Amino acid sequence: MAFGSQTLFLLLISILCHSTTFAVILRTTENSVWVNEFESIELTCLIESISTNNPRIEWKKIKNSVPSYVYFQNKISGDLEHRAILREPANLYILNASRSDSAQYRCEVAAFDDQKPFDEILISLAVRVKPVVPRCNVPEAVTVGSTIELHCIENEGFPQSQYQWFHNNDELPEDPKTSVKFYNSSYIMNTETGSLKFRSVKKEDAGEYHCHAKNDAGTSKCSPQTMEVYDLDILGIFLKVLGGVAAFIFVTVGLCQIQKNGYCSCRDHRETNYKVPQHDNRLDYASPDEGHFRHKSSFVI
Repeated sequence: MAFGSQTLFLLLISILCHSTTFAVILRTTENSVWVNEFESIELTCLIESISTNNPRIEWKKIKNSVPSYVYFQNKISGDLEHRAILREPANLYILNASRSDSAQYRCEVAAFDDQKPFDEILISLAVRVKPVVPRCNVPEAVTVGSTIELHCIENEGFPQSQYQWFHNNDELPEDPKTSVKFYNSSYIMNTETGSLKFRSVKKEDAGEYHCHAKNDAGTSKCSPQTMEVYDLDILGIFLKVLGGVAAFIFVTVGLCQIQKNGYCSCRDHRETNYKVPQHDNRLDYASPDEGHFRHKSSFVI
């Protein structure tokens, strides 16, 4: 009986000792969360076990592997100053989230009176940004059979925008062969880059085109633009080529005529102004400027 009582006493002591020994244990409802820009989000840091009355609580923002304080010494600081509050027990509530808030956030709790005095959890936050109005480029007029490319792009949305083209308010399928209406069309649509390329334009491709840029945060679209498709004007092209050839021939003949007239004018000028002096071979000629140089006689052949 004495041995049994001693064992029971030791067991009770052990239970009491363990019941007064605590460890800091944290958990979160979600390790990866998202929020739309300008909305609010709460990062949960729940303290499941602790014995210290006033634990030290800190929040750090980690972006590009560089940590910075957002809650330190019982106040919000850094990027979230005036835009966040700490909710019991240690949740971080962010107001009016901005795209720069996308980062990892670490909740740290230190309780020096506990057997395990420290714990931390890491939460990833993504702020989604709605696309802005995309820039759309649609040619105004093209000819049948030509190859053209339409463009749609915007650079503000996060995650990266996906693009969808519309023809006369009808959504273009990514593969035209899956639609009876667009089966004969030759376009190739790239939903990631926003390009819409026609390998050979047809008359039925004429009409209004507009594009949607969309992601998880929302959708934006550009204003409709009209593309006209014309038949290839063979007669007009032939007449233009013929006119060009005729103009070339006319200019060439004119230049030749001008050159010819100029050449004749110079020849006549030389023949008119230059005369071979006539003189009697029997006489000596001397100019007052010739000094002692005199022509004594000329050769007669």
